[in-house]
Amino acid sequence: MPINLWEWIVEIGYAIACIAMLYSIAAAIAIRIPIRSRAGRAPMQLPAVTVLKPLCGTDRDTYECLRSFCEQNFKDFQVVFGVNDANDTAVAVVRRLQCEYPQCDLELVIERRSHGSNRKVSNLINMLAAARHDYLVLSDSDVRVKPDYLERVVAPLIDERVGIVTCCYRGVARAGVWSILGSMFINEWFIPSVRVSAMMGFRAFAFGATIAIRRHVLDQIGGFAAISGQLADDYRLGELTRRLGLRTILSDVEVETMVGEQSVAELISHELRWRRTIRVLSPSGYRFSFVTFGLPITALQLAVAGAAAPAVIIFAVTVLATASLHLGARSPWARLLLMPFRELLHCALWGWSFATRRVQWRRDLYQVTPDGSVQPVARI
Repeated sequence: MPINLWEWIVEIGYAIACIAMLYSIAAAIAIRIPIRSRAGRAPMQLPAVTVLKPLCGTDRDTYECLRSFCEQNFKDFQVVFGVNDANDTAVAVVRRLQCEYPQCDLELVIERRSHGSNRKVSNLINMLAAARHDYLVLSDSDVRVKPDYLERVVAPLIDERVGIVTCCYRGVARAGVWSILGSMFINEWFIPSVRVSAMMGFRAFAFGATIAIRRHVLDQIGGFAAISGQLADDYRLGELTRRLGLRTILSDVEVETMVGEQSVAELISHELRWRRTIRVLSPSGYRFSFVTFGLPITALQLAVAGAAAPAVIIFAVTVLATASLHLGARSPWARLLLMPFRELLHCALWGWSFATRRVQWRRDLYQVTPDGSVQPVARI
């Protein structure tokens, strides 16, 4: 290979490595900057709220997660739980909560009717008829919240210019190396990327961990039926409200989501679904997201440059910035030891995500179309 071509490759490598290093620094800074929701002071009197909790099966944290929604320091709220099968194990958990919290307005909807390829949204459509209030909060079943959660996420909706309120979340590993790796995907890659985007003023996101919306806004966008066939139903809700000229607010609330992958197959299946979803939503952005894989990129440049001083500095800064994302996490030493493998897994799954548009969601296999809708392929 001619020397000038090799030098050109090294220079291009330095440019990419510098971008990766700068992103790693930005991520380390962004997660430490408090989120400013721009919602202003909460009013003295907040409106009554209905929380919608679609359920499908249980795990060891389901009771604790659902109970956290019954212990809200909020004057007037209702929680509607929904399943599509009377034999679902979640029914017993809800019945237990109804007995333990008789002072709470807890409703259980059991309805088998299907309204589209997205089972969760189909469940929400069935549940909405039981909602007694016009301020709605949607939240996934594996989310755990603090007692001031409702007050803080509902307050921004008082502003009529706001379409939805959403919030970041932290993955909590249940047990085992695979759940730790799954939580690292959330806490050290996905959420930092959201925080960097938010720091730059970007607001085109919405997360199933929390979406607060007014009923009349939901009606304006066509109700849940408008997203009944979408894979990224949460993102589409935000997108449709922004088309009305309404703002998306990223709340300063951070909730917890339980991460319970028990095998490498579960981990890969879950992450491929997430990555292929992101790929559909933002094709160009996802292609260039490889620059967020700081350690592999800067390590490769270190090897290409022959351990030259600039490459060593770039690599060292990236290592420190990436490692700082683990500070304050549970089991920090385990995470630091797993960090090289986690970074390589990011790269491998990013490449694999381009291989097909098929995703697995629980026991169903779907084909994702270019517009983000899903078509059932098979039941596993």
